Amino acid sequence: MTKTLLTMTSALALTAGAAYANCEKVIFSDVGWTDITSTTSASKQVLEALGYDVDVKVLSVPVTFASLDSDDVDVFLGNWMPAQNSAINPYLESGEIESVATNLTGTKYTLAVPAYTYEKGLKSYADIAKFADDLDDKIYGIEPGNEGNAYLVSLADENKFGLKDFKIVESSEQGMLSMVRRAVDKDEDIVFLGWEPHPMNANFDLKYLPGGEDFFGGEGVVNTVTRKGYVTECPNVGKFLTNLKFTLPMENEIMGKILNDGEDADDASMAWMKANPDLVMSWVDGVTTVDGADGAAAVKEKLGL
Repeated sequence: MTKTLLTMTSALALTAGAAYANCEKVIFSDVGWTDITSTTSASKQVLEALGYDVDVKVLSVPVTFASLDSDDVDVFLGNWMPAQNSAINPYLESGEIESVATNLTGTKYTLAVPAYTYEKGLKSYADIAKFADDLDDKIYGIEPGNEGNAYLVSLADENKFGLKDFKIVESSEQGMLSMVRRAVDKDEDIVFLGWEPHPMNANFDLKYLPGGEDFFGGEGVVNTVTRKGYVTECPNVGKFLTNLKFTLPMENEIMGKILNDGEDADDASMAWMKANPDLVMSWVDGVTTVDGADGAAAVKEKLGL
């Protein structure tokens, strides 16, 4: 009996040790949007200050959800809702992905136009087809595979709002915005996917169009999601994730430094954190280092807050 108990105890200790070791490394997905790159960078640097090994993988949204499902990714900070409803709901319903917190509120995400185009009369989705010639029958989206693009393609395929002859131009956030800049510099009309937080709201005088609420909704939120059971398995990181709250001004400022000033994401997010230590300290309230020491003290010391 004693030998059996010792064997069981050793097995449990090995299992606990393996689980602890797994929690020492945190794998994030970054879908390449500057807002998610910004928040992921800030989170990574705080976790590293706490002694964690952080791996950030750049994946598309569909691959991110599949990777959370297969346990190849632990955390994703960019679940924009309601825009990603259809993509994530099957995983939420099966329990393979868990939504653990809302990290940002008051977001916008839908088609936008320059203010001068809006003043000409393109004020809703229903007006786009009237400007087909001025728009060269094009709507500019972001990366291929994005749900927003897929929705716009469906509008054209189903001839919603008379858009059957429109092409959805898929490229990237940077590629789309370069086309917006080119159009604005020439006072040409353009329709594109816009969102806030993003420096585009300061760089361009733009208007968001009503009409896509069945997919994009009105003002939205961004949720933090994890693979199944992650917060239970790794409660210290889980506490950090549930503490994470960002703001529109924060993200706009960091994104502006990256996109407008060409700063590295880690440098831009670090500069913001050093200038705003109170919010950073709220993220580590009740959080320890990886080995159980005072988390707040470690973050203050290592990040120079």
